[in-house]
Amino acid sequence: MEFTTGGRLEVRITPADTGKRVSVRRLSSSGTPGSLFTDTVGVLVSWDLGVLSITRKSGETVRIEESALVAGKVVPAAPARRRGPAASFAELAPVLARAWQPVESEPLGEWTLRAADGFTRRANSALPLGDPGLPLPDALGRVRDWYAARGLPAYVQTATGAAGTQEPLCAELERAGWEREVSAEVRIAALAPIGDLAADVSQVRLARTVDEAWLSRYQRSSVPGEHVLQVLGSGPSVWFASVPGEGPAPAAIGRCVVDGRWAGFMAVEVDPARRRQGLASAVMAALARRALDEGASAAWLQVETDNEGARALYDGLGFATHHSYHHFRSR
Repeated sequence: MEFTTGGRLEVRITPADTGKRVSVRRLSSSGTPGSLFTDTVGVLVSWDLGVLSITRKSGETVRIEESALVAGKVVPAAPARRRGPAASFAELAPVLARAWQPVESEPLGEWTLRAADGFTRRANSALPLGDPGLPLPDALGRVRDWYAARGLPAYVQTATGAAGTQEPLCAELERAGWEREVSAEVRIAALAPIGDLAADVSQVRLARTVDEAWLSRYQRSSVPGEHVLQVLGSGPSVWFASVPGEGPAPAAIGRCVVDGRWAGFMAVEVDPARRRQGLASAVMAALARRALDEGASAAWLQVETDNEGARALYDGLGFATHHSYHHFRSR
C-alpha cells in the first residue's frame, strides 16, 4: 500500500473526500511490538470534530482520530473484478429481494418494509434502496413502530463493498444505536460451468413445490408454517431439488430462483452422514441446467461469513464475492 511521494508519508485526503473510498494509515494503538502503523480501507462516511469515520467492506465502522493520521489517499470506488459476470449493485439488489419475498410489505419512500412472521431476516427487514422520504431518524422510528406492531424485531438490511452500496447508512445506523447482527457475502459466477459439472444429476429430483420430505431436511425453520411455504415458493421461477435418502428425509436438497439472466442458489443442504460424496454439486448442477434451459446465464448465492465449508465449495465452483450485506437490529 503506497502512500509516499519522494519517500515521505503524505495525507492526501480532506473532509471534502467524504463519500469516497479511501486508504489511510494511522499510528497503531495495539501495543504490539513492531506494529507502528495500522492501515484501513473503506468509505469515508464522515470527518467531524477531528474524527474520521470509515466503513469497511465488512460493514464495520472504524473511527480514527485526525491526530493519529499519518497518511491517506483516495482509491478506486471498488476493486476491479477478475472473474464472473459483470453486475452492478443496483441490478443485483432487486433480484436478491425477489428471491425471498415477504408475506406482507409496505413502502416507506424508496425503502420497503417486509414481514413474514419472522421467517428469515431477508423477508423480515427494511430494504433501503433509495430515499425513505423522511429524515433518517424519523424513518428509523417508522421502521421500529412497523415491526413492533407485528411483534417482530426491527431490522434494516444494508450492503457494503461495491460501487453504490450503503456504507454511509451503516455508519448512521451504528450512531443511532443499531447493532450489526449478521453479515454475509453475495457471490456471483457464470452459470454454464456449474451446469457442466461432472456430477450425477440423474439422482436429483426437481419440483415446482416444496413437500414435507424436503422441509424435513431444511434446517432454517423448525416449524414450517404457511408463511414459510409462501416465502420459499416466492420468486419469478422457483425450483426445488432433492436427492432421495435412506429414510424419509432427502440426502440433499436445494432451491433455485430463476429471474431473467440470474439464477439464485439457496438452501443447499446435505445430510451430515452423506457429505463429501458430491451431492451438493449434483444438486447445483441439476438446478443450473434447468436455469440454463430458461435462459439464465449468471448465478448468485448468499453465504454467511463464518460458513467455511460452504465458502470452500463455492470457491471451487467459481463464485467470487460481489458485495457483503448486513442486518442491523434496533436495540
